[in-house]
Amino acid sequence: MCQLLGMNSHLPASLTLSFTGFSQRGGCTDHHSDGWGIAFFESEGDQPGKAARHFVDKESASTSPIAKMLKSYPIKSHNVVAHVRKATVGAVTLENCHPFTRELWGRYWVFAHNGDLKEFNPRLHGSFKPVGSTDSELAFCWLLQELNKSHVKVPTVEELTRTLAELVPQIAKHGTFNFLLSNGQALWAHASTKLCYVLRQHPFPEVQLKDEDMTVDLSDLNGPEDRQVIVVTEPLTTNEAWVAMESGELQAFVDGIPLTRTVCKATLIAAAAAAAAQREAEEAAKAAALAASAAG
Repeated sequence: MCQLLGMNSHLPASLTLSFTGFSQRGGCTDHHSDGWGIAFFESEGDQPGKAARHFVDKESASTSPIAKMLKSYPIKSHNVVAHVRKATVGAVTLENCHPFTRELWGRYWVFAHNGDLKEFNPRLHGSFKPVGSTDSELAFCWLLQELNKSHVKVPTVEELTRTLAELVPQIAKHGTFNFLLSNGQALWAHASTKLCYVLRQHPFPEVQLKDEDMTVDLSDLNGPEDRQVIVVTEPLTTNEAWVAMESGELQAFVDGIPLTRTVCKATLIAAAAAAAAQREAEEAAKAAALAASAAG
């Protein structure tokens, strides 16, 4: 499976620290080596921007020269979406690298997905068409199509969240649908299986990265007015109070805090339920093998 990383911030902030650890999961500390990507919404002063600076690479994040450049080039943003890929649907090509971007209502939208969808073949009849061959990009195009149909004018974040809560179960019933979505105004996160977040604000603690042998005092990087929410598939640090999201939970983060929370359950179709059971069996077998290896 792939892994997700997102940030929503009160003031423009850099994701360099979190991305440094996260990128190691792209082939170094984990096996997600089939491409990666990151999108930053450029801030307009202290206001969230509507244009995104977008980087994708089909090389692994742990070895990519572009990823190396971003670790040393802090881009300050209100909203960031990043992804490291383990290919399940679609070849290892640039067009299949997340996050995906599209324009709607005069703003860029950015989407990244972790999971796989079975028998998901929606009808696309608008201007949103996939470029690659992933189920993730197909889901993104359908979401934007239905959002556009549901509102005659630009909706508020609260209105968008209510519409998403109606649309997401129609996709989630087809399988695992962990995703991050942003239009520069908010960061939406939906959990089918694994997704968690942490709120960072004054007084900032010292943190120990999970994927790097590194300890960082966040107060050296932030001021009293800074506040961010970091959302990720698995915790990036070993000593922070990460909040695990519930299955079916949809969160909207604005201004560096959780704004709204909805739980939208979906009943899996037979093919998706069978695939989920197979994944659980495979994970249990891996865990048993690791335990046996450790015991030996």
